[in-house]
Order: sequence, then structure tokens, then C-alpha cells
Amino acid sequence: MVSSARGGDTAGVLAQFIVSRAEALVRIPDHLSFEEAATLPCAGLTAWNGLFKHGHLQAGQHVLLEGTGGVSIFGLQFAVAAGAKPVITSSSDAKLERAKSLGAVATINYRTHTEWQDDVRKATGGRGVAHVLEIGGKDTLPNALAALELGGHVALIGGLTGFGGTMELGALTARMGSMTSIYVGSREDFQQMNAFIAKHKLRPVIDRAFRFEEAPAAFEYLDSGSHFGKVVIRL
Repeated sequence: MVSSARGGDTAGVLAQFIVSRAEALVRIPDHLSFEEAATLPCAGLTAWNGLFKHGHLQAGQHVLLEGTGGVSIFGLQFAVAAGAKPVITSSSDAKLERAKSLGAVATINYRTHTEWQDDVRKATGGRGVAHVLEIGGKDTLPNALAALELGGHVALIGGLTGFGGTMELGALTARMGSMTSIYVGSREDFQQMNAFIAKHKLRPVIDRAFRFEEAPAAFEYLDSGSHFGKVVIRL
């Protein structure tokens, strides 16, 4: 799976035509546009894999989401649809308001609340979260572990602040927690996710769509961190 994932060891899909094996493809949910479906293979599937395949998300559990990029917003939508309680962080109050409108039960500005793990625990009645989609890396992982409930699960996904430094394993073992390194997901995972999306009629959040010839501007916009949800390039 790792060696055949698009954009990894295999070329990506920023092209007018690509060749793919038929058994590697899946049918998109009927209610989605091609642009909406284009957001699913990486960000959507990564969030699904972390929360459901490895985290075994259950209704009523609290989920911590870091930032408002593609993976976190998919995690928010999946958690809400599953009856879970998402808590989300961001440096933008405006983005946090948008997250609240999508169903976040608590929002925290990590710039104004640097010890945001305390706010997460407060928002969960002191218990902590059962799931973390860990996007930030070495600068956010210590806070995330401090916000974890007993037996909680951390899906280690991204490293926006890098992967260097050391991690105090006692912070994880003291909570009898577990951590899984997530890399997208399998075709079977994709089919299960699509069935869930179709059942709940979920629509991916697209911040902006750029034309094919505007691809460099799309990458610049993504790098700026101004987006909420996904950025799409339209053929």
C-alpha cells in the first residue's frame, strides 16, 4: 500500500490523464461532485483510518482535532456523524466559529491558550479525549498526550512542526494509551468510508477550487495556511 499510494512513491494525479489499475479504483458516492470526491483519497481516508480502523470510534466519545486543514475537518465531520464529540484547536477565532457551525462541541485558540491541554480536559469534564488526530508533530504531541483519557488512542499523522526531539513515553503509558502511525489507508478502508459518507450524505468542505493552470497558486495558498478544509485543483 505504501509503495503504491498516489503522491508517495508513485506519481500523483495533477495531470490531465493518468493510468491506473481498475482494481485500485473505487466508485465515488453518488451525491458527490468530482471535485468533492477528489478530496477523499488522502485527507478523508487518513482521518477515517485514524478514527475508525485503528481508533474504533464510538458514539459519545470525545475527539481532539488539531487545526482546520483537510484531515482535521474530515475528522470533525466523521465524528459528528458518528455521534462523537469533537474538540478542535486553531489560531483563528473565525475558523473556530466555522468549526462550531459544523458541530464542534468545544473550540480552543492555541495562540491565546498555550496550555491548551488544560482547556481540552475542562471541555471534557476533566476526563480527556478518547481520540487524537495528531497533525502538529513535536510541538503539539506533548499537549495532546496530556489531554488523552485513560485508554485513549493517538493517530500520529502529520508533523507540521517536525518530528525531531524526544517524546516522554511515560505520558502515554501513564494513561494506558496507544499510538498508531497513519499513512492514508487501504482500498477496503476507502470503500467502508465511502459507504459511511453515502449513508450520512456528508459533503467535503472545499475552501477554494483553482483551475488546472493555476496549480502553482493553489500550492501557495495551501502553504499560507489560510484555508479551511480542502483546496482543490479543477481540470
